[in-house]
Amino acid sequence: MTFESGAAKRRYVQDMFGRIAGRYDLMNRVMTFGQDGRWRRALIAAAAVPPGGRLLDIATGTGDVAFAALRGANAPGLIVGADFTLPMLRLAQQRAARQPSLQTWRLHWAAGDTLSLPFASDTFDATASAFLMRNVTDVAQALREQLRVVRPGGRVVILDIPRPGDRTWHHRLARVYFRRVVPVLGMMLAGHRDAYKYLPVSAESFLTPDELASIMEKSGCAQVSYRLFMMGTVALHVGRRP
Repeated sequence: MTFESGAAKRRYVQDMFGRIAGRYDLMNRVMTFGQDGRWRRALIAAAAVPPGGRLLDIATGTGDVAFAALRGANAPGLIVGADFTLPMLRLAQQRAARQPSLQTWRLHWAAGDTLSLPFASDTFDATASAFLMRNVTDVAQALREQLRVVRPGGRVVILDIPRPGDRTWHHRLARVYFRRVVPVLGMMLAGHRDAYKYLPVSAESFLTPDELASIMEKSGCAQVSYRLFMMGTVALHVGRRP
């Protein structure tokens, strides 16, 4: 799957996520064998937002990261979930309305694109994104914007599916799974086979973990590190704003 321009990819991604919004959470649970929740909790832990601090969950989708942060010990005082796909944001707001027992007053929702975030500089203690970066048209610009809105010493934390650096047997197995099985699941559970054909393409055309770490450093992140999950098919990167 190729795009004529960055703008064409942006339009496709925005429309695609809008179409699958209603079954997005179900598909995530099924195709990750329920592991995506664990990865998101690791993302929140890596963000290390101090009690009462501020977290930006960029590309919040239906709010999984935001709600997990709210449920955690020492929840941030403010959690902003931002996304440029409005159907996703509406579902996140509806989820919040159905959970009055949570301190949902800590949650705020905003329309926002990571390439041009609608927030003042030095606003948050951390930005966190889950499965965003391989979908953006300019990774370095996304990182610069996330660093801009984070206070000095704050963290930029990224969870995503990288391009494997070496073709081990489990990477080959994962490629077969993503290329052959996931689109069928997408058709059966979400009614959108083409959207889930995009998933393996986006991963295979993304960056290796080392390449993403290098771009983070060149974009201004300090103390960059990463860890791998699910036999190296999912990566969690962490960087600090100097």
